[in-house]
Amino acid sequence: MRLALVHDWLTGMRGGEKCLDVLCRRFPDARLFTLMHARGTTSPAIERMRITTSFLQRLPGVIGYYRNLLPLMPLAVSRLAMPRDVDLVVSFSHAVAKGVRPPPGVPHVCYCFTPMRYAWHRREDYFPADSGRCPRPLAAARDAVLDRMRLWDRATAARVTHFVAISRTVARRIEECYGRESRVIYPPVDTDFHTPDATVARQDFYLWVGALAPYKRVDLAVEACNRLGRRLVVIGSGTEARRLARLAGPTVEMKGWLDDLAIRDHLRRARALIFPAHEDFGIVPLEAQACGTPVLALGKGGATETVVAPTDGSPGTGLFFESQTVDAVCGTIEQFEAAPERCNAELARRQAERFGLARYEREWIGYLEKVLAENRADPRV
Repeated sequence: MRLALVHDWLTGMRGGEKCLDVLCRRFPDARLFTLMHARGTTSPAIERMRITTSFLQRLPGVIGYYRNLLPLMPLAVSRLAMPRDVDLVVSFSHAVAKGVRPPPGVPHVCYCFTPMRYAWHRREDYFPADSGRCPRPLAAARDAVLDRMRLWDRATAARVTHFVAISRTVARRIEECYGRESRVIYPPVDTDFHTPDATVARQDFYLWVGALAPYKRVDLAVEACNRLGRRLVVIGSGTEARRLARLAGPTVEMKGWLDDLAIRDHLRRARALIFPAHEDFGIVPLEAQACGTPVLALGKGGATETVVAPTDGSPGTGLFFESQTVDAVCGTIEQFEAAPERCNAELARRQAERFGLARYEREWIGYLEKVLAENRADPRV
C-alpha cells in the first residue's frame, strides 16, 4: 500500500502527531507532506520520513509565528503536489490538511480531529469578546478572514472521499459542517508506556497537562485550586502561559513543558487530573486512566466518551462537572474528596486499555485496506 500522508504542521508531539506516528511506523516508505516542520520536535518515526514542506517553510523564523499565517494556509496546502503513483492520500487535519488536492482517481481519507475550530464552533474560545486584546477594527477584519476560511473549509470537503472522525462528537460536527458521514476511529493511548506503579505513592496535588491555549480553559483549574487552597501542578506551554502565571496563587505550580517520563511520573502520583476543556476527544484523560488516576472533566465533548461516571451501585473512573465555571470545578473537587472510593483505579486502567495502540492500528489498517479494495473494484476508476 503506497501512501501519501499529510499533516497540518509538525512543531511538537501532541495528540495529532501521536496518531500520525502509528502510520509512519507502519509505512516508513510513505511520503509525508506538511506546511511547516520544526526539525527534532516530533517522534523518531516521523523525523525519519521523507518530509515535504510548503512555501511557508522558507519564511525566516516561521516556526515562531506560523499561527498568524492562517490566511495563507489554504493556498499553501493546495500547492502541495501529491505524487501520482500513490494508492491513497491520508490527511490528519484540524486546520487545512484536508484541503490537499489528491491525484485523479486516488481516494483521499481524512482523519479529522475537528472541522477548523476557530472558523466554526469555537471562535469565542480562541477570541473571547470581552478580552480587550484586539481593537474592534482588527477584530472585524479577523472575523471576515475566518468567515472566508469557513467557506473554503466547506468547499474543500469535496476533495475528501472518506472522512474518519476521532470521536462521535467530531462525527456530529463533520455532518453539521460538511454534510458528510464519517467512520469513528478513536485515537490511541500508549497503555504499554502509561501504566500504574504500585511503588509510587499518591500525593496531595491535582494535575493539568496540555497546551496552554485559551480553549483549554486551564484558568478554571487554576482559579478553583486558588479558591479551595488545593495544590495544582500545571504541565504545558503555550500562548496562555504568562496570563496563567499571573493568575496562579501560592498553591499552583507552573512547570512548563516536561518530557514523557516526567509527565507519566506526575500522572502516577496525582490525586486526580482536572480536565476543563470542551475537547474533540482528549488523549490526556486516557493516559491518566491508564495510570489508574481519576479524571475530573467537563461533561461535554470527547471526555464523555472516555471517562466513566460512577452510578449509585458501581464505581467509575472520574466525575463530571456540567459547566465551564469555577463554581462547577470547585464543586466537583469537593464531591471527589468526599468519596474518592467512587473512582476505581483498576476500572480506570481497563477503560484505557479499550483505546490502546494495537486497537487503533488494527482499525486504521483495516479501514484503509477496505477503501483501497473498493476503489480498485470501482469500474469508474
